Amino acid sequence: MGTVVRYFEDLAGVFGTVEVTRGDGRSVGLSHGIEQAITIITDRTASGRKIIFIGNGGSAAIASHQAVDFLKNGGMRAMAFNDSALLTCVGNDYGYPHVFETPIAMLADPGDVLIAISSSGRSENILRGSQMALSKGCDLMTMSGFTPDNSLRSMGQLNFYAPSSSYGYVEITHLALCHCIVDLIIARRA
Repeated sequence: MGTVVRYFEDLAGVFGTVEVTRGDGRSVGLSHGIEQAITIITDRTASGRKIIFIGNGGSAAIASHQAVDFLKNGGMRAMAFNDSALLTCVGNDYGYPHVFETPIAMLADPGDVLIAISSSGRSENILRGSQMALSKGCDLMTMSGFTPDNSLRSMGQLNFYAPSSSYGYVEITHLALCHCIVDLIIARRA
């Protein structure tokens, strides 16, 4: 029983210490960061822009899940680049580092919002996709973990960092952050 309780205590500790920074590295606090994310997303989607989610592995599952929630429940244009034919085609023809960069180059429009999710914040394909989104004039929000100096953490206008080296804790935190954003958007429309 002690290990179960300890697991959830440790998870709560990660939730309680999420750091949110702007692109200039300045801390904005969790509540303020969530509010800024909500403002960016609602402003962009109200003007016809879309939200694009990217991630690998468990983060890809979060990306797909949240694209559906933002679309179906939130009524916003949202998508994730996790189609197996797309990933294997681009990976085979251009290399795995380009699996997000290439579709973002073709499908992202200025003013879209990219939410890049990576537990390590070091995945080359996520970094390349994020850079492409910025070059296309998209807003970028990042969700990362593990080490505080990961490359993804400094790329976005808003950067959510889960301070843990545990994949499970980082992934659960990223999922909870996404749900918090979309659930608050939905609640405020009611």
